Amino acid sequence: MAERVRIAGVSEIPPGTSREFAVSGRVVAVFNVDGVVHAMDGVCPHAGGPLGEGQLNGNIVTCPWHGWQFDVETGRHCLNPNLVHAIFAVSIEGEDIYLELPEA
Repeated sequence: MAERVRIAGVSEIPPGTSREFAVSGRVVAVFNVDGVVHAMDGVCPHAGGPLGEGQLNGNIVTCPWHGWQFDVETGRHCLNPNLVHAIFAVSIEGEDIYLELPEA
């Protein structure tokens, strides 16, 4: 069963920004793309870079360590569509952002 966790207030992640959170033993990167909040595994699969600290351009995040790019809506790598990084369901209730994390 999925674990539902409040991670932040909506005002803490303004449009066009991202943040990194430690949630239930995982690093999660949360992105606000034009008012729509997305979440994905925050550890880049290439070399462990912090995706939540990457540059967000539209719905594409660029890892700050080596430039790997992912679509934050789908988790797909921008050059290799067969490489899909884990994404997590997000819901907003009032001013709170919640994540649904699968059991580890």
